[in-house]
Amino acid sequence: MQWLHLGIAIIFEIAVALSAGRAEGFTNRRWTAATLLSGAAATYFLSLALLTFNVGVGYAIWTSVAGVGITLLGALLFGQRLNWRKALGIVVIIGGVVGLQLSGAA
Repeated sequence: MQWLHLGIAIIFEIAVALSAGRAEGFTNRRWTAATLLSGAAATYFLSLALLTFNVGVGYAIWTSVAGVGITLLGALLFGQRLNWRKALGIVVIIGGVVGLQLSGAA
């Protein structure tokens, strides 16, 4: 169940970044509300996942997987450039997350 909670937290964390990008410095009320609600939901589900996960490992997985998701969606939805350096960074992040999981610390 902790993986489900962590997955939901990651989805909401991605929503935070995408919403914040549209909130226009919190002047757009609709996107500001989406940012704040997504942030609250992300934090709630992360806290549920951290009941089981080691805090350092759970937080590292949450932030890194969300970061990869945000980078990929930025390229797909907003035409942001995805070059070989970003792709290499994504590979390194995925390797680190796999390494954390394989360490048995979850």
